[in-house]
Amino acid sequence: MNDYDVLVIGGGAAGLSAALVLARAQRRVAVVDAGEPRNAPAQHMQGFLSRDGLPPAELLRLGRAEVSGYGADIVAGRVTDVRRAGDAAPGFEVALADGDVLGARRLLVATGLRDVLPDIPGVRERWGRDLLHCPYCHGHEVRSRPLGVIGGTPEAVAHAHLVRQWSDDVVVFPHTDTLTADDRERLLARAVGVVDGPVGRLVVHDDELSGVEMADGRVVPRAAVFVRPRLVPDNEVLVGLGCALDENGWVVADATGRTSVAGVWVAGNVANPRAQVITAAGEGSAAAIALNADLVDEDVAAALDAFRRTP
Repeated sequence: MNDYDVLVIGGGAAGLSAALVLARAQRRVAVVDAGEPRNAPAQHMQGFLSRDGLPPAELLRLGRAEVSGYGADIVAGRVTDVRRAGDAAPGFEVALADGDVLGARRLLVATGLRDVLPDIPGVRERWGRDLLHCPYCHGHEVRSRPLGVIGGTPEAVAHAHLVRQWSDDVVVFPHTDTLTADDRERLLARAVGVVDGPVGRLVVHDDELSGVEMADGRVVPRAAVFVRPRLVPDNEVLVGLGCALDENGWVVADATGRTSVAGVWVAGNVANPRAQVITAAGEGSAAAIALNADLVDEDVAAALDAFRRTP
């Protein structure tokens, strides 16, 4: 069994950023990653200072190279079980799908979240291309074009008001929602159109979105459509360890990512559904600094105990 100071579960921006800080701090670090980044469908990553427009896969390639360059291990694999290594101090054994077991004094979980999309034909195929989620990530690229917002979640109307900032031609498709009179008045005040009724499918021509077809056959031309998916944290590891969750099922952590379970930290979308790539990277760095300080405290205590036992 390979033993590490910190085992990072999840090799996205949060996990790699944490591993970089820890490796530079002379810690023995490994990053276990299953190779399924949330933003894989996106062609470009926006809003990351000095990396604006970079393909997400390229950011991860550069990050892995930097982390490896400082001596950290990058392990391709899937975690199947995490358990305590003992009761004396925080310590963990992490089992992988291939049978390997890794030991670590501390854990940083950065496994992200899953986007549960509306069950509408065409949505999954266009996800990250012209069926979009984050206006801050993609709004500039589709600015001034005919845009749509598909409902089905409580935040859809607020999302439409946000998307309106990038275009003066925005249409809301409530889909399965029922808009209140106040919702409609607010949308009307900002010249946002409303097309009632369930959405049938997305219309695509020559591999480009061209419109939204309603269940009754009406087609509303649109160049891009936004949707608020249901966000589900990939927090099975944290739940299995007994980390406290809030009323919505998200792990409870302090500003550094420390959870309710000793020795376990979190960073990125697994705990913060609103974290963009640059935010997740910052959270990974902050968690790494807190983790290292915690390890230093443990190192000092062990050294002091050994010193006092010396004749």
